[in-house]
Amino acid sequence: MTAPAAALDRTGRRLAVLLALAMFVLVVDTSLMNVSISAVVRDLGTTVSGVQSAIALEALVSAAFILVGSKVGDLVGRRRAYVLGLLGYAVGAAAMTFAQSLTAVVVLWAVVGGLGASLLLPAMQSLVHGNFTGTAQKQVYALVGAAASIAAAVGPLLGGFITTYLSWRVAFGLELVVIVVVLSGVRLVRDVPYTGSREVDVVGALLSAAGMGGLVLGVLAWQEGGESVGLLLAVGALALAGLAWWLARRSRAGRAVLIDPGLFRAPRFRIGVSQQLLQQVALGGAMIALPIFLQLVLEYDAMAAGLSLAPLSLSMFAVALGMSRRAGRWPAHRVVLTGFLLLVAGVAALLPVVPRAGSGWALAAPLVVAGCGLGLLVSQLNDYTLSPVSEERVSEAAGVNSAGGSFGLSFGLALGGAVLLASLSAGFTAQARASDVLSPADQERVARALEDDAELMSTTQLEELLADESPAAAAEVVRINEEVRPRALQVALLVPLAAGVLGAANALRMRRAAAPAPA
Repeated sequence: MTAPAAALDRTGRRLAVLLALAMFVLVVDTSLMNVSISAVVRDLGTTVSGVQSAIALEALVSAAFILVGSKVGDLVGRRRAYVLGLLGYAVGAAAMTFAQSLTAVVVLWAVVGGLGASLLLPAMQSLVHGNFTGTAQKQVYALVGAAASIAAAVGPLLGGFITTYLSWRVAFGLELVVIVVVLSGVRLVRDVPYTGSREVDVVGALLSAAGMGGLVLGVLAWQEGGESVGLLLAVGALALAGLAWWLARRSRAGRAVLIDPGLFRAPRFRIGVSQQLLQQVALGGAMIALPIFLQLVLEYDAMAAGLSLAPLSLSMFAVALGMSRRAGRWPAHRVVLTGFLLLVAGVAALLPVVPRAGSGWALAAPLVVAGCGLGLLVSQLNDYTLSPVSEERVSEAAGVNSAGGSFGLSFGLALGGAVLLASLSAGFTAQARASDVLSPADQERVARALEDDAELMSTTQLEELLADESPAAAAEVVRINEEVRPRALQVALLVPLAAGVLGAANALRMRRAAAPAPA
């Protein structure tokens, strides 16, 4: 049932759509949870910190075990790993649909669902590699990549709409229905047997879990303003360094390894993974800054904010889908370079718009440009990175590729949020101390409040908070907020801008890398 090299047949198209649906569910799942926090807290009688801990745990489990999950796919079969991953997500979705306590959410959604993600991500990419060839493979990689990006962009809108007008339980129930539909097409998937060693690298598995888990936990702690961020990041980095040393040593001894170090000697693989990471950093940075602008500066609700971001998601999807139909007509390095340049142009065009925009329509043209750039990227990067990899090593390669993308998205969200709050705090403190209206005592109160807990607020929220202050002091603080807030958002947009510039520079290296025929 492998699709022909020239084009997708009817069976291949159906399988491609099912794989794209699986990726959509995987990415949209966390978005549903993020926008449902308050409703989940109210219905389950729990706390916000408890639900946020469950969300952090799910991200941690999936990241910590993603490299191990790619090896499990080799040992038990990639199609079986794909099914087990989907079943893990089905258990999590069912738990959220019928949960009566936070314990069920933590155990079934966060832990079981996180383990499902660690199996599903590398297995899906391996199955695309094993079930399609040539142009068809490029098309399916583009479609699956587009599904992931569209889910990241429209997930908050979809979740906000269903949660607001129906129920968060309905959202997860619909997710369960989609998983059942995807599982109904499992017979279309052709498994590719693994012919390598079946010896288990236990030390490598432990080091990879500690390394990826430490890095992601450090990023999550940074994002939430927690302590010990440096220690967690250092533990993660040291564990990954230890993993690299262990893999090289074990490989020289001719023993089975969790990940073949030889993968990183291939220029295409190294560049492809780094480009995947930069693309996700850019997407994460944009997805933290833009919704904040729409909801706190323009004071849009979740529905209006999602509609304002539609030009980004729709153009991304349309371009990725269009490029999948024209796969192979242009060199990958040229498409990726164009994609990063369009991303840079779109984000750069947003910078002067942010302080002046009176509605979401002002963002539409720059978002379309940036979305076209992201669409070009998702249409190319998975195929560029994985197509030359042999069947024996494709699960390992897919695991590394997925880990890079997942970490890049988390890092982009955390870095964008941290830069936003740091810029807000510095600008607000400087303006408050230079104010002729605020008394020295008020200036010190502002400085202390920002040092203890800097938070971005809408004008309405701030006016409510200042209700007991003198009218002159309250008006001055509101004025400072309205001046400093757009500047902080502009600074936060430098995160996706910098990632795009680095990606464009990296694309020039792609042109020099050898482009061997698929193995």
